[in-house]
Amino acid sequence: MSEPREPLLTLEGVDLGHGSQVVLPGLSLSLACGERIALLGPSGAGKSTLLTALRARLGAAAAWCPQHHGLVPGLAVYHNVYMGRLAERSALANLWNLVRPLRGPWGEVAELCELLGLEGLMRRPVGQLSGGQRQRTAIARALYQGREVFLGDEPVASVDPHQALRLLGLIEERHATTVVALHQRELALSHFDRVWGLRDGRLAIDAPADALSLADLDALYPDAGATSKGTDPNDTEPTAPSPEALPCSRGRA
Repeated sequence: MSEPREPLLTLEGVDLGHGSQVVLPGLSLSLACGERIALLGPSGAGKSTLLTALRARLGAAAAWCPQHHGLVPGLAVYHNVYMGRLAERSALANLWNLVRPLRGPWGEVAELCELLGLEGLMRRPVGQLSGGQRQRTAIARALYQGREVFLGDEPVASVDPHQALRLLGLIEERHATTVVALHQRELALSHFDRVWGLRDGRLAIDAPADALSLADLDALYPDAGATSKGTDPNDTEPTAPSPEALPCSRGRA
């Protein structure tokens, strides 16, 4: 029997939301060191609200990868990744780096860019990149922060399923604890220890991934499997490989 993990953060009956608007009332959950959490739920269920609250409570311990990337379109890939450690250097050093990249940070960012398939793009403005390249740039910036915890709001939404698996592997290698919002339910079962599922303003699922099935996760989505003439074809979820097909150390036997 494995030893209990050290608690990293606990919420007990906390109301989470924006200003006076409560999105997740009376929420209770705990996050332990070393856990890999997949956060699931339909659009508007409160995934971003929960991640924002976790980020505020974890502070400097957490690296952050937002849903809409948070990149500066006019700046190069290098400068956007460098911003992950902007606060660690003086204003003068940061200003100089903007004009003439510092040798040390340039080498560090180049190593990350090579791992993420961004080699050759370090001087290219982010506004000229594809959606998948921007996604990987945002992940590179989060990895560059070198924090213990990774919080990601759909960080692999803009890449294909096999690339998503590889990126999640890189994230896992560099962070002791991860909480990642996803729409790919298969990845949640194959690549994570535990699943948090939000629906109707509450935590509907809080269970080990190996105790859940796709049917359990489908229950989070009231319109799962339904089709409608008014459905926007651009609002469909990407298809991911089945858990059995994924070459992942956390996959099922």
